[in-house]
Amino acid sequence: MKLQLRDIEYFSVVAEHGNVGRAAEALGLSQPALSKSLHRLEQSMQAKLVKRTAKGMELTTVGAALFSHVRRLRLSLDDVTREVADLSQGRAGHLRIGIAPGFAIHLVPDACATLLKEAPRVTFKVTVLDREASLAALRHGELDLALTTLQAPRHEDLVEEYLLEDEFVVYASADHRLAKKRRVTLADLAQERWAVAASNAPTPQRFKQVFLDAGLPPPGITMESNSLPLRNRLLASSDLLGFAAKRVVRQATPRSRFVELRVRDLAYSRCVGVMYRKDAYLSPAARRFIEILQTTAKEIAREP
Repeated sequence: MKLQLRDIEYFSVVAEHGNVGRAAEALGLSQPALSKSLHRLEQSMQAKLVKRTAKGMELTTVGAALFSHVRRLRLSLDDVTREVADLSQGRAGHLRIGIAPGFAIHLVPDACATLLKEAPRVTFKVTVLDREASLAALRHGELDLALTTLQAPRHEDLVEEYLLEDEFVVYASADHRLAKKRRVTLADLAQERWAVAASNAPTPQRFKQVFLDAGLPPPGITMESNSLPLRNRLLASSDLLGFAAKRVVRQATPRSRFVELRVRDLAYSRCVGVMYRKDAYLSPAARRFIEILQTTAKEIAREP
């Protein structure tokens, strides 16, 4: 029996939903019609692709292998479609960018502005995502680029382009009782209250570990939020302390009157870079955007 592409597409929807009824509803088909399509595909493949379970259905070993190939084919088709559109319509491209909360604010706006001067018709969709969500979106073809931390383990299916080192600092309102102290120790900070990023992120986890390693109680967290503007608004009008990238703090200081506290034992930095799928189509706009990011990062690194 001849293999039909439509049957493969229907099969992939069944695999995604894990249930024939829900897949049929999503496709706008009757369950008997979808079941007939699955049966026809199994006959073409000469193998059982799904098996019924109490909760619905699950893929067989052959079905899982086929679904893996279908997902890769979908990504390749999306890449081809986007490349043809860029070439045929003469447009600069549409960039889908994921950025981690907090750090990319000093990179992305300037890079977007520079690219728009060169290619006025380029369009952007910028989404704030944590690192794991960004990597998943890259693999699913939902993002072209992700600006995030570069850390072990490395991923064979993704390309990493280094941009810069982000140094972290403790900071507070200029009215904070520690603001005028020339040197601040961990013991000075042990009794303070903090507003920090969500605790499931690597930075706050390491931040807490420094106190524990020094035999001090963990810092008292008053607020956890991945919204940097929200944290900064609270810090500016309270006696809470923050811990964030130095460049981000300095950018906010003129309007919020922040002061960096010198804490020798709390030195921390992280590598920041741009990542993309190794086998993905990158439009000329995306490639130029990466070049601009690298240039912008070098300029930032030279700042005192």
